[in-house]
Amino acid sequence: MDRTDEGRTGLPVVVGVDGSESSLRAADWAADEAALRGVPLRLVYASLWERYEGAQLAEELNGRPPEQVRAADIVEAAARRVCRRRAGVELSTDVLPEEPEYTLVRESRNASLLVTGTRGRSGIAETLLGSVSLAVAGHAHCPMAVVRGSHDNRAMSGTHGRVVVGVGEEPAASAAMRFAFEEARHRAVPVEAVRAWRSPAHETTDHPLLAGEPARLHERQAVETLAEALGDVPAGVDVHGRTVEGHPRAVLVAASHDADLLVIGARRGRRRFGLQLGRVAHGVLHHSVCPVVIVPEPTRTAAA
Repeated sequence: MDRTDEGRTGLPVVVGVDGSESSLRAADWAADEAALRGVPLRLVYASLWERYEGAQLAEELNGRPPEQVRAADIVEAAARRVCRRRAGVELSTDVLPEEPEYTLVRESRNASLLVTGTRGRSGIAETLLGSVSLAVAGHAHCPMAVVRGSHDNRAMSGTHGRVVVGVGEEPAASAAMRFAFEEARHRAVPVEAVRAWRSPAHETTDHPLLAGEPARLHERQAVETLAEALGDVPAGVDVHGRTVEGHPRAVLVAASHDADLLVIGARRGRRRFGLQLGRVAHGVLHHSVCPVVIVPEPTRTAAA
């Protein structure tokens, strides 16, 4: 059984590194996050190969061909970078001869937050999420941050001064809402809670006396859901709510353009080949402009 939010207080921020520039930007962000929370930072490198087999190395590791760069070199480079950035953060490192997906999911059992980058060894463009990050997001036991974008890798001094959280179908006691409130408190910024709504196509009508009624009904329901989500805001947290017509995936990706962090909840559904994220979480992870945190919600039968 996963730990509660309170049960994770004081646990380290864990970040997976693999020698890519994307993973080192994630380490930068994770160091800031650990400093914000006042918790240790743990750097983890996991691979079944002793040498780095990727196509593109980070700047800190340039000068040698990939086949000559060993796991210890990758971790040492990441540790030096983190120490330069946040010298006061307690740091530990580990090199593990295991599949990274397995290692990071296991590490998430004893972490307050798990952090990864977007692009790993495959060199896939950052508009797509790397296979390791996507696989881990579907199984992590704690909130997981995917650090997207290369323009800003800072958690403590963001550009927009705003945490955006997506309001789901069951906002009462939402773990994602609690995470967003706490993150905003750490950063001393407001929260923008966004509830997307749509009028299903089969409910529309061309009759002039009925036109617009289905849309108003769904908009009203969205307003009520948002009000429920904001019914228990902690003292000292500034929250603004808004409802937006559109598909939740598109609405949240659009909101990410003006956010320093996007938080969404995910109820992982069981499929033939194991746990999988819902379509909204999957789409946001692939296309968000800012870092995304996926927060596990209590399990139910259907996917979120």
